[in-house]
Amino acid sequence: MLHELHSGRHLNASIVAPSADLEMTLRAVAFGAMGTAGQRCTTLRRLIAHISVYDRLIPRLKQIYAAIQVGNPLEVGSLVGQLVDEAAFIAMQASLEAARKAGGIVHGGERVLVNGEGSFCVRPALMEMTVQKGPVIEEIFASILYVLKYDTPEEAIALQNNVAQGLSSSLFSNDMREVEGYLSAAGSDAWKGYMRRQTNTINYGLSLPLAQDVKFDVSS
Repeated sequence: MLHELHSGRHLNASIVAPSADLEMTLRAVAFGAMGTAGQRCTTLRRLIAHISVYDRLIPRLKQIYAAIQVGNPLEVGSLVGQLVDEAAFIAMQASLEAARKAGGIVHGGERVLVNGEGSFCVRPALMEMTVQKGPVIEEIFASILYVLKYDTPEEAIALQNNVAQGLSSSLFSNDMREVEGYLSAAGSDAWKGYMRRQTNTINYGLSLPLAQDVKFDVSS
C-alpha cells in the first residue's frame, strides 16, 4: 500500500516571496498539495508565505480548498480522489488533531462520503501554523498542507531546511535577486551532499503546464 511503502519523511516546501505572481502561485500550490490526494512523495507539505502576501494568498487558497471537488477521479470534475485505505484516513485525522493541539487552525480535512462507506474520500486540509514543530515535521501520506509565515529570506530558508528530509522545494518570485539568493542557499550546490546532481527549473511564463497533459482547473 502506498503509505506503507513510504519510510522517508519527504517534507517538501514552497516559499512564496513578496514579488510572487499570486495567481500562478495559487494554481501551482493547489495542484502540488492536493493532486493525487497527497499520496505521492513529491506532494507539497509546507507552504512558507511572506508576511506581506499572506493575507492575500491564504484566504484565496482556503476558498479553493473549500470548493475543490472530491470524489471518484474517473468522473469528470473530480480533482481529488480517495485515500488508499482506512489506516491512511485515521493517520490523517490524528495528525490534524495533533496540529490543533499545537495551536494550528485547520480548514477542511473532513471525510466526504462517496460511493458508500467503503471509500475514504477526504477533503484536503489546510493547516495554519505559528511554529514548525510536531506534526508539521512528520509526513502523513495524505493531503495536509501546513502554512507558515516568514519575514526575512534567511528565515524562510531556515524553515525550509529545518526538517529531517526534503525531496523537492520551490520558490515563487519575480525578483531574480531573490531567485539567485535562494538557489545559492538551498539549491545549486545541494546535490554535492548527496553525490548526485540537482536540477532547478524556473518558470518564466504565465501558464502552468502539467506533465502528461494533466488538467487541474481551480479557476473560480
